[in-house]
Amino acid sequence: MRAMVMRTPGTPLELVEVEVPSPGEHQVLLKVRACGVCRTDLHIVDGELDRPKLPLILGHEVVAEVTERGSAAELFEVGERVGVPWLGWTDQTCRYCLRGEENLCETALFTGYTLDGGYAEYAVADERYCLELPSRYSDAAAAPLLCAGLIGYRTYRLGGESAEHVGIYGFGAAAHVIAQVAVHDRRRVYAFTRPGDTSTQDFARELGAVWAGGSDELPPRELDAALIFAPVGALVVAALRATARGGVVVSGGIHMSDIPSFPYRLLWEERVVRSVANLTRRDGLDFMDVAERVPIQTSVEPFALERANQALDRLRRGQLRGAAVLTMT
Repeated sequence: MRAMVMRTPGTPLELVEVEVPSPGEHQVLLKVRACGVCRTDLHIVDGELDRPKLPLILGHEVVAEVTERGSAAELFEVGERVGVPWLGWTDQTCRYCLRGEENLCETALFTGYTLDGGYAEYAVADERYCLELPSRYSDAAAAPLLCAGLIGYRTYRLGGESAEHVGIYGFGAAAHVIAQVAVHDRRRVYAFTRPGDTSTQDFARELGAVWAGGSDELPPRELDAALIFAPVGALVVAALRATARGGVVVSGGIHMSDIPSFPYRLLWEERVVRSVANLTRRDGLDFMDVAERVPIQTSVEPFALERANQALDRLRRGQLRGAAVLTMT
């Protein structure tokens, strides 16, 4: 099969021919239909996440068809479409797993990082961590739901059920999905982009944001929750400045530049700063239920598998409207 392989961080992915993998006991062999290109992939390629298996096939927003089942795999039928997210395996014995926090598992394995992922024509995955996908979404449209959507939704929920005014910093793949969910929930969305990026600000308004501006601006009213999807530490300080008493600032990324020092008065009055780490299978099930009833319009730009490096570079430069998706047809 063809696969885009990372041999060393900091170097372009290579298009190579490799053996089609065989499914293990609880695994399914999957024919990949589409795979989203996520900012986490960029952090891996650029060496900011420094513990990948090598060589590595990236990709953790995998939409695929089951073609073969392992000896103990019985959840999905051959021919069924499934989604493969970032969380690929947990031990179910550590203290985090035992208290329902498998996203914090000490020995977890992650698709496209410590397990081979979906930048390839075939992949294997533990079926217990795969997800059913709503039929209303095409393969390319479904791909961003599997990380941008899932991590975005966990970030959104941690902002609090009572948050009426929600700020979103960094309006890319995750933001454009979650903004639609928030608007559907009758929240008021305030979008923050790179200063001067009027095109993305217009895009945010199209999706229902009541205000859009640069990250160096303050919104017209204080925020109850601020969700940060750009990997820029200074945005934590900016978000605190924009957040009301008792408000929550949630960082949804897996990597971020250093957070500058800031005066305590920005944190005082019971403001909270917290992060999101990975996801649980329950997050996946809950969000797919949301995606079934909320008509999320994912904005995707397709790229052929062999153009994965160009897709990553476009993401790095901030030149995508929504999400990049590798397609295998």
